[in-house]
Amino acid sequence: MADGAAVTSRRGPAVTLIGFLRALKRHFPGRQIILIWDGLGGHKSRVMRQYLAHQRSWLTVERLPGYAPELNPVEQIWGNLKTCELANLCPVDILALRGPLRAGFGRVRRRPSLAIAFLRHAGLAF
Repeated sequence: MADGAAVTSRRGPAVTLIGFLRALKRHFPGRQIILIWDGLGGHKSRVMRQYLAHQRSWLTVERLPGYAPELNPVEQIWGNLKTCELANLCPVDILALRGPLRAGFGRVRRRPSLAIAFLRHAGLAF
């Protein structure tokens, strides 16, 4: 899952997300998982709804309300990257984003307190 292969596909967002969820289940066998999703089309598609209906034994999906980016911790991550690694960046192509994005996500991963702050800002303190 770390290399991004599980989350990229040309077959459509729902198929890609189902692959990711299968990898997530393998990575955390026997664990109960709560997934917090925004309004991405692939999160609400018929294919995804059918898949999720059969995953209730291990997976709970909570949906964020529409048009509420302040409740989405991912928006906090993007905002942080935009002020750090992506600030004043003018990449020549999409591949030129890879290095700065990896550096930014790596920085967040290495600082659990930062990730926790993003969750708290969204009202998801634990």
